[in-house]
Formats: sequence, C-alpha cells, structure tokens
Amino acid sequence: LDHATGEAIIPIDVDLQDPIEVIPHLIEKWQAGAEMVLAKRSDRSTDSRLKRKSAEWFYKLHNKISNPKIEENVGDFRLMSRDVVENIKLMPERNLFMKGILSWVGGRTDVVEYARAERVAGNTKFNGWKLWNLALEGITSFSTFPLRMWTYIGLFVAGLSFLYGAWMIVDTLAFGNPVRGYPSLLVSILFLGGVQLIGIGVLGEYIGRIYVEVKNRPRYILKGNK
Repeated sequence: LDHATGEAIIPIDVDLQDPIEVIPHLIEKWQAGAEMVLAKRSDRSTDSRLKRKSAEWFYKLHNKISNPKIEENVGDFRLMSRDVVENIKLMPERNLFMKGILSWVGGRTDVVEYARAERVAGNTKFNGWKLWNLALEGITSFSTFPLRMWTYIGLFVAGLSFLYGAWMIVDTLAFGNPVRGYPSLLVSILFLGGVQLIGIGVLGEYIGRIYVEVKNRPRYILKGNK
C-alpha cells in the first residue's frame, strides 16, 4: 500500500483463488461512490468443516467483544479508494490486523458477493496454528475485554473464597465438624494457580504487543531502495 499509486487499490491473494472477474464489479461500486468495496464469499463449501466453524466462532466472538465490527467471510480481496489507503498509511502500528484496521478506517462501504473456486494446485500454508494466532492478534488489537474479564474473575473467585471461609467457620463452630485441611487446600491452590497462570498469559499477550510497538522497527526493508 505504501507504494501503490492508483486512485483505487485492489489487493488479491497470490494463489489466485479469488476470481479476477469480480474486479469490474468492485470498480462499478467504487465509481458509484463507495470508498471501500468488500469482496464477500457467498459460499465456503470449499473449506473444511472445521475451518468453516472456527471462522464462524471467531467472527461471532470478535464482533461481540471488539470495536469496530468486521464483516464476515471477507478477506484481503477488496477495493480501497486513495483516501482509505492514505488513512491506513497513517497507522503507526508494527503489527496490523488488517481486517480490523480496514473496518476502523470506515468510509462508505459496499459489498460484492462471489463464489471462490477450489485450489487447483498446492496446499494452503495457513494452518490451524496460524489461524489461532490471527484470532489472538485481532482480539488483542481491538479489544481490552480479555483484560477486564480478569477483574470480574478475580472478584468472583474472591467471593467464592469468602463464602467458603464463612461456611467452614459455621460448620466448625455450629456443627463441630473438623476442618478438612489437605484436600480442600490442595484444590484451592491448584485452582487459584491455574487462574493466575491464565491471567498472566493474557497480560503477556498485551505486554508482548507493547514491546513490539516500542521497538519501532520498520515494517519491511527494501533491498536497494533509494
């Protein structure tokens, strides 16, 4: 995008599964006044069931806890006006979750639906692990809900601990039952330890992103660029 010079820019995947026959329809919408035209897949039958369901869950989760919302079943294949591209270039982030950035930039948006052909050669390099990392990047880029959630989890666990402590006091003083020490203590320690480790992991995701941004390295390096 930094080096694209046209009035309308259309990125497309290099595997050419996205049909170039859709491009004239994107241009028509742009000429009619749209600043961004999304190419939306109307059918994902060429994907595996697992990939379809995981994509569906991601969109639902992301749009529930993040702002802005992102259009389902839309990839990088789209048309962007010059104004949209210039606004994207103003973003200082090192790690760009493009689906979220493009939704955040906004502008008048239109949609063109199309059917994606099956891959004719090779295998996708975008495996489940990369999809998982993409989902994490999308959520942590546009939502602080995972951080806020741990405040509520802490309050909930503290409330349970208080109620359990009160019950042990009543059970011992009123009914004379001995306090069951080792099993309850072990379960409590393991539970709280697990909660803390998960919370540290969530914090680590955000701190890692801050670390990458603070280094302020260039997004890319061009050999022989003058």
